[in-house]
Amino acid sequence: MKRTLIFILTAVLALSFSIPAFAQGQQSISVFVDGLPVSFEVAPVISGGSTLVPFRAIAEALNVKVNWDGATQTVNASGSDIKVLLRIGGKTAYVNGSPVALAAAPKVYGGSTMIPLRFFSEAFHCKVAYDNTTKQISITSPAGKMTVTGFYALGDSKTSSWTNLFGVSYPQDSAGNTDVIGDLALGWYSLDKDGNLLTVSRTGWQRPDDWENVLETAKKYGLGTEMVVHVSDGDGAVTALLSSAAASANAADSIAEEAKLYGGVNLDFEGLGYTGSGEQLKSVQQSFTTFTDLLSQKLKASGLKLTLTLHAPNSAYKGYDYAALGKLADKIVIMAYDYGQTPEPVNSVTQAVKTAASEVPASKLVLGISAPNETSGSILTKVGIAKRYGLGGIAIWRLGLVTPEMWDALRTSVIPIK
Repeated sequence: MKRTLIFILTAVLALSFSIPAFAQGQQSISVFVDGLPVSFEVAPVISGGSTLVPFRAIAEALNVKVNWDGATQTVNASGSDIKVLLRIGGKTAYVNGSPVALAAAPKVYGGSTMIPLRFFSEAFHCKVAYDNTTKQISITSPAGKMTVTGFYALGDSKTSSWTNLFGVSYPQDSAGNTDVIGDLALGWYSLDKDGNLLTVSRTGWQRPDDWENVLETAKKYGLGTEMVVHVSDGDGAVTALLSSAAASANAADSIAEEAKLYGGVNLDFEGLGYTGSGEQLKSVQQSFTTFTDLLSQKLKASGLKLTLTLHAPNSAYKGYDYAALGKLADKIVIMAYDYGQTPEPVNSVTQAVKTAASEVPASKLVLGISAPNETSGSILTKVGIAKRYGLGGIAIWRLGLVTPEMWDALRTSVIPIK
């Protein structure tokens, strides 16, 4: 009996030494990438002083492609310019073919292949920080190439789009913050119910007298331009326009002709589908899709691009058939804001992106970010959402409202495609 007891105690002690430190009741470790939590089927563990995590979950969060080779027990991961190979039980990894010593070897634990988190993240140019008090690991991904659009609209002396973008007061110009922006969405146009193109609207959208100078200066700094046509259905103007074939044709013709001065059109018809359901809602959606199709054909004939700025699919406005519109537009800006909280709630923004991406190719989607509703920290998380779900880029509402701290934060997270 005594020998049996000694054997049991010895086995228990041996087992306790084989269990990773995390599994022995320590405070759980949480992992965030660009401010977004990473979910793991098997919780992170500590081994040899290193945090090990399931490889697929962390790779997906970093948008890294991975492949598991069961025959050789290896993990192969690849990014745009990096290839990493790790082997179960091996304390040497390979980055672009060069050996790198690991503090802890990858292992199988809880049915998952676990890899060193810090090594893997830093191999793909990420920054890793650990807070011992909260047991939180924060990973910041490197700046990603994407479309970065800045909405340019008239403001007062304190909220001037020109000054905010070019760094000096009009008519002077400098590079300013043009290194962060790739395209300007110029909020200068509207329509009336008869489809007449307006350069002054009741909602404050208007084209400045010296608008040609803005275009010339944008070109000087390598910025693309698109004309924004904004109409709100608050007074039924959009519904009336879309209900008339003659008004729709007039609007499409007028927009297409004016668009030749720009690289394309950004159509921002707001307020559709706030009321109604069933067939009535489908009719609203169809009317907008029909107009979009008409305009798209005219723009393509001139080699011009079409962007749609739409209410988020989880907003109160349901008058937009994302699947149909995604086939007609070159880009769709998701206005994933005005959810009633500041900063905008991550869960709501993420839901909007995931819903839109289930109907439209992610590469066509652009995440709209409302600068006055964010901070320099939260704006990085919104960019992180665009990165995690492989969106084509971000669009910022609006120039003139972006703080110096936000500009600095954006410089660390995006490389605008120009």
